[in-house]
Amino acid sequence: MKNLILTISILGLSFNQISAQHIHQSEVPSVILNHFQKTFSKASDIEWEIKGDLYEVEFETGFLGDDHKVLYSRDGKMVRHEEEISKNSLPKPVSSSIKKSFNGYRTDDIKKITEGGKVIYNIELKNYSQEWKVIFDAQGKILQKRED
Repeated sequence: MKNLILTISILGLSFNQISAQHIHQSEVPSVILNHFQKTFSKASDIEWEIKGDLYEVEFETGFLGDDHKVLYSRDGKMVRHEEEISKNSLPKPVSSSIKKSFNGYRTDDIKKITEGGKVIYNIELKNYSQEWKVIFDAQGKILQKRED
């Protein structure tokens, strides 16, 4: 059984390497690169990948190096933007929902995800004995909750 699990894990990692390919910035189509540079002019530590039909860029911004991940379609449209944010940047309805449903938990690894005109917040919530990964909409409604 251990060998089967090991084999499946190795195959999964191999497939992940095949499906995502690191590329140099010079290989990124100009329509995508221009949009990226215009939108994120202060980006640093930039890394590009091709994932299927999408171009993914990971980078940092700001004094503390907030992490970002953006997916672009081949025609230069931003498909998804995932950014690391602070607890203070959460909308009040999300903060209120956390306080109500997870009182006594601390927040960790907060991500704001914008896709298709909708914004969600993916947040890890921890206390001394439990850890949850919770997805909230901008109004504070819990969309998904799973124990980690």
